[in-house]
Amino acid sequence: MMSIISSLIIPIMILIVLIYGIAKKVDIYDVFVSGAKEGLEIGLSLFPCLLGMILGVNILVKSDLLNLILKVFAPLFSFLKLPMEILPLAILRPISGSASLSILTNLFETFGPDSFIGRIASTMQGSTDTTIYVLTLYFGSIGIKKIRYALKAGLFADLIGIIVSIIVVSLMFN
Repeated sequence: MMSIISSLIIPIMILIVLIYGIAKKVDIYDVFVSGAKEGLEIGLSLFPCLLGMILGVNILVKSDLLNLILKVFAPLFSFLKLPMEILPLAILRPISGSASLSILTNLFETFGPDSFIGRIASTMQGSTDTTIYVLTLYFGSIGIKKIRYALKAGLFADLIGIIVSIIVVSLMFN
């Protein structure tokens, strides 16, 4: 029953929009073409911003800079008795949602979702945002160039989310 409903929901919504447009005497095709043209223009204007962000993420991952950062923070994580495996997620989460989701999936496959590392990673994934992606996409789409304060606030909120994720999971599950 649910598969029938889920396969019919989009055609029904389109039919409702068409019936509403006809009732309001709107030239549906012209409005559709105009909207598609506007969507394409927005996509083209966002492309350079997204390309720059993707290039930056690839440089970070491929340049071995991530491994250097892991080596620098290893003594601190060892002193605090925190698993080093969550550090790549903490670093990449503000930059890229897909990269952090890939790391999360890898952590689940290696340690399991109910492990201490899996719980910290899950909580961290839900408590932080892809700040740099959001700033690139949203600010780039409307032409805002000065993102200094928004970047600082977003990265600070991500840092607090990461720290609180570790504290809450450590208190509740360790």
